[in-house]
Amino acid sequence: MTAVRGTSVDVPTPDGTADAYLAHPDGTGPHPAVLLYMDAFGLRPNLKQMADRLAAAGYTVLVPNVFYRHGRAPLFDLPDFIDVTQRPEIFQQIMPVVQSLTPELAMRDAQAYLRWLADSPTTTSGPVGITGYCMGAALALRTAASYPDQVAAAAGFHGGNLATTGPDSPHLLADRVKAELYFGHADQDHALPPEQIDRFEKALTEAGVRHVCEVYTGAQHGFTQADTAAYNPDAAERHWTALLDLFGRRL
Repeated sequence: MTAVRGTSVDVPTPDGTADAYLAHPDGTGPHPAVLLYMDAFGLRPNLKQMADRLAAAGYTVLVPNVFYRHGRAPLFDLPDFIDVTQRPEIFQQIMPVVQSLTPELAMRDAQAYLRWLADSPTTTSGPVGITGYCMGAALALRTAASYPDQVAAAAGFHGGNLATTGPDSPHLLADRVKAELYFGHADQDHALPPEQIDRFEKALTEAGVRHVCEVYTGAQHGFTQADTAAYNPDAAERHWTALLDLFGRRL
């Protein structure tokens, strides 16, 4: 196994300073850059472990606290393991914070994250890869669309509300994307019902985006997150295989 170094870093943004976690192979470099977008539970040990696994595969990985306007992580008092009964109470805390992060604010931040990665001595000068989870899947797509010349590969897993009927739905940005995309959907996901999965796939196809979208049978929303009851080990490993294959070809 490649040794990994993980550190806390601060990323300047137009609206303040985003605290973040940075992981990269220890003692070597530079390496291709990856931006990892968190799920709604926020920057926490589980996401740092995921960043470490990506870093061990040869990448420099930045995991920003996208809720930094509300304070440094951890913002929420989470248990070590989040079970189904705890989710309603936790989401009462989380949803106002999630809703405050508008697409405009998120993409202003994305520019800062990409600039920080480009300026880091731990990264190569090539294009960036992105992976996102839950709400981070939509952020991954929006970033690929907003900064198409900087993003070569973007992936999203158990993303919610990717193709709504609203005027600001992420799928409406498909025609701006130059990156290759991979999206892994859960078949038991209230946040992305079959009609949205179909609408999302159609939008990418009609826009000519190089992509793969797969539905993971037997998976729930959050299937990659080992600190939640939604975790599905088989689906999570399938996600790692697809993600590393995508980055291996494009970065």
